[in-house]
Amino acid sequence: MSPAFLPSRAWPQIEECLRVNFRRLNSDLHRDIGYFLSGLILVYCVSGIALNHVGDWNPDFVIHRRAVALDRAYTVAEINDARIAAFTALVGESPPRVRDFPTPDRLKLYYDNATLLLDLASKTGVYERVLRRPLIYQTNVLHRNSLKGWKWASDVFGALLIFLTVSGWFMLRGKYGAIGRGKWFIAAGVVPPLAALILFELLQR
Repeated sequence: MSPAFLPSRAWPQIEECLRVNFRRLNSDLHRDIGYFLSGLILVYCVSGIALNHVGDWNPDFVIHRRAVALDRAYTVAEINDARIAAFTALVGESPPRVRDFPTPDRLKLYYDNATLLLDLASKTGVYERVLRRPLIYQTNVLHRNSLKGWKWASDVFGALLIFLTVSGWFMLRGKYGAIGRGKWFIAAGVVPPLAALILFELLQR
């Protein structure tokens, strides 16, 4: 029903204008918010893939190991500051922060982001250095909300993703819109998570 102060012929034109303006505004917001979120979407996709395979690799750190050989066997009584400095020189580290004897014939030296475990009796050792994975470590920090206060940014990100999804339903009209072929793609997209949840519930019984 048209308002009393408008001619009845004018109201259909106004309704059409409002529909056009809504679709234009929806399209503009969908486009610009999509541009704005593109960097963060890539960050979460990269870290998500990395964290999905945490059982296959360490998504945060790269661990470099190499064997170390001593010139001879040593006893615990022979270990002093000078000897430790000589061991440290084998791996090119600065003086260790901590030293420890896990067993009577083993010495472990702790450096910044590295360790040296020596078997004094067998004259062998293992040097390990831990390094952050470039870029992936930083993306994982954001994905896990390890950065203080980042959870609020994640909430806004999630809300905007919901808007992108819903606004996408109204981008096109007719047979290519949500009520046309779009509804079949929407339904197909619901099937994988729904099937996974049903399977999960069945396996829990």
